[in-house]
Amino acid sequence: MQITIFSFRIKQDKTQSFSIGIARIKKQKTYVKELATPRHQQGDSRVLSRSEPKNQSDFPILEGHPAAQQHAEIALDTHATVKTNIKKLVKEFRIYRWSADHPTNKPFLQSYFVDLSDCGPYGKFYSKHFSSKDGPVLDALQKIKAESDSSLSYRRSCREGICGSCSMNIDGTNTVACLKPIDGDTSKPTIITPLPHMFVIKDLVVDLTNFYQQYKTIEPWLKTRKPPKDRREYRQSPEDRKKLDGLYECILCACCTTSCPSYWWNPEEFLGPAALLNAYRWIRDSRDDFTGERLQALTENQKRLYRCRTIKNCTATCPKSLNPADTINKMKTKRLLSQPVKWLESM
Repeated sequence: MQITIFSFRIKQDKTQSFSIGIARIKKQKTYVKELATPRHQQGDSRVLSRSEPKNQSDFPILEGHPAAQQHAEIALDTHATVKTNIKKLVKEFRIYRWSADHPTNKPFLQSYFVDLSDCGPYGKFYSKHFSSKDGPVLDALQKIKAESDSSLSYRRSCREGICGSCSMNIDGTNTVACLKPIDGDTSKPTIITPLPHMFVIKDLVVDLTNFYQQYKTIEPWLKTRKPPKDRREYRQSPEDRKKLDGLYECILCACCTTSCPSYWWNPEEFLGPAALLNAYRWIRDSRDDFTGERLQALTENQKRLYRCRTIKNCTATCPKSLNPADTINKMKTKRLLSQPVKWLESM
């Protein structure tokens, strides 16, 4: 409703004056009761309208409250609009593809586009406002294999960063896919390739035969000369047990070994960071009685241990935040200085 008021003064007989107000009222479809609307309720006429909602049966609990019913109706309309117009978080993944079934075909990177808003157990809550850790890369691979391309091959098992099966190279860094968060930047693709300098069986699956064979050569089990005193178990003090921290957590994912340039050029002779880390785990164990023999076996061939150049790629890529480079240096020192090292470590 629009009200236009014109005021003017007319003089009569030069002694009397009076004001005449002429009001022009233009009726519109809006309800006249809006004039009585309190100031704190003034705003969007669509919200403040006292007209009845389209269908009161949708909100029986609000019967007798027309304003609340109108608000509820608008809320439903807004929710439907947002739901239909929301932008999808589409991320491109470029994945290495090659199969021994077609040996003449060259390897290539195949692009897959994944909607991150519906990816993995946390995907429905994934948005650019959340941390990218809400969705690991393994979830994207699972979605691609289940919905886009069932021929894609990769290893996976525990999805908890324990088994080390899903190790691969993601955006240039060796890691395990179940712990690597998806990069939330959808403007650039995520590139996934197999572990470097390894023979590829298919797609992201590499041949780890040599890796496990080298692990076997260090004899990764407890070796003693006599049975335990109680004939039940070999006991260890809390202090000695603490010395194994940073060693026993290795999951044999091969991320460190396949990132080591020394291993790239000497995979048959150099044992690699993973095998040497586990070797030191048993050398460090107070319950083991073959420490000297283990060190001797590692140094019989100089290339088994001393081929390490302390480049520290292994430490930088370990998904469990271990430090194989430091462990290898300790083994070198222990071998060269023998017993005095125990005294130095106790300081």
